[in-house]
Amino acid sequence: MAANILMFCQGTPVASLTVRQLDDKLKKLLRLRAARHGRSMEDEVRTILKAAAEDTSRDILEGFEPRAQSAQQRSPAAEAGGPRILLIIGGGIAAYKSLDLIRRLQDRGTNLRCVLTQAAQHFVTPLAVGALAGERAYTDLFDPQSEFDVGHIRLARDADLIVVAPATADLIAKMAGGHADDLATAVLLATDKPVLIAPAMNPQMWAAKATQRNLAQLAADGIHRVGPNAGAMAERGEAGLGRMAEPLEIVVAVEALLQSAGALSGRRVLVTSGPTSEPIDPVRFIANRSSGKQGHAIAAAAAAAGADVVLVSGPVAVPDPAGVTVVKVETARQMLDAVDKALPVDIAIFAAAVADWRAAEPSAIKIKKQNGRTPTLKLIENPDILSTIAHRKYGRPRLVIGFAAETDHVIANAKIKLAKKGCDWILANDVSPATGIMGGDSNTIHLITPTAVESWPPQSKDDVARTLIERIAAELEGDKR
Repeated sequence: MAANILMFCQGTPVASLTVRQLDDKLKKLLRLRAARHGRSMEDEVRTILKAAAEDTSRDILEGFEPRAQSAQQRSPAAEAGGPRILLIIGGGIAAYKSLDLIRRLQDRGTNLRCVLTQAAQHFVTPLAVGALAGERAYTDLFDPQSEFDVGHIRLARDADLIVVAPATADLIAKMAGGHADDLATAVLLATDKPVLIAPAMNPQMWAAKATQRNLAQLAADGIHRVGPNAGAMAERGEAGLGRMAEPLEIVVAVEALLQSAGALSGRRVLVTSGPTSEPIDPVRFIANRSSGKQGHAIAAAAAAAGADVVLVSGPVAVPDPAGVTVVKVETARQMLDAVDKALPVDIAIFAAAVADWRAAEPSAIKIKKQNGRTPTLKLIENPDILSTIAHRKYGRPRLVIGFAAETDHVIANAKIKLAKKGCDWILANDVSPATGIMGGDSNTIHLITPTAVESWPPQSKDDVARTLIERIAAELEGDKR
């Protein structure tokens, strides 16, 4: 909508009104009214004029100026005042997914506005984005149609959440550096609302030290993240970590952030899950029977409670939980490195069954069987991830929680582990083969703290996860009192 409002009679323009021509008092009242309704000034003027025309002669208006329809009918929730989201689309091939994301968000009743960077317009057009969103797409920081009332500040403030998808390496770098040289970065610098980024880039760009520094800065600034995922890249023959999260994954992360009453809203949670795999030779390894079901369930429950979750997972067959940043590793040393990179966090939950030992000198070739001779396998101890994090002097999480998988004297052994590891809580369970817990779908937990033992009834691993998150939320709520 232009700053000039044209009045029509039977299709012929008869008058032109410029907002600048209004007196200061009227402009102030108009600005306040527009802000109250979440509209721009020109949209508010159009609304007022249309309402007046309808009251005067509804039949004439309908006959000569059909009621404007958005390209997509708003859902009932959106019409009733659903959450307001500003989607910033960055310039990468993954921008095509943003069109599906718009649909997914609108299906859930959101009121959506979109900003395209200049680079994004090489992949998707403002026309396509605007048609799907039901409102013009914004592209220019110096757009005379919106900046007459400081449009970039309005876009920054008139949203409950800002989503950047795809968040390219360049856009992430600009956010980390506080740049504001285009509409997208100016909005991001001016906002006081939560921001969720969905990174998308080549694996080498993702792994670059500069990108990792920028991501660490954004995490410290309170920026939330979903993805990236691993998989094939747009470039032929390229694969690795860097694919933008799928639209449904982004929607789950959006819904978690919008749950302002979420028990862990605003908290950052680290979860480790699954076994580790320590190579003996190229075909043999040391591992255990952990399925990762419990750790993955905990990560999903934390995300559902509104937390920003990083899941560091060993090799498992269970699917990645939606709305969670997943880092996949093989060995204990890789897991410790990934945990270090995920810090700082508020809560660290170490559910992974980390191998205690590894081969001192893994063979580069397959060890051959020799008649009458048994090879000697020299083992050395792996790093103790739980103890390492629990004993950190600087940057230690507020809550460090470990697991004790025991086959005898479960509670007694867990108490010893709690004292030795230096963590705050231990979740102990009996993983004897007869229990079916290792690899199964249910669990029986004893929560060990320095002052008490809570024995939970047998329940599904999903219910264990939800119970644990509720217990954590109650503990952290006590910090506020």
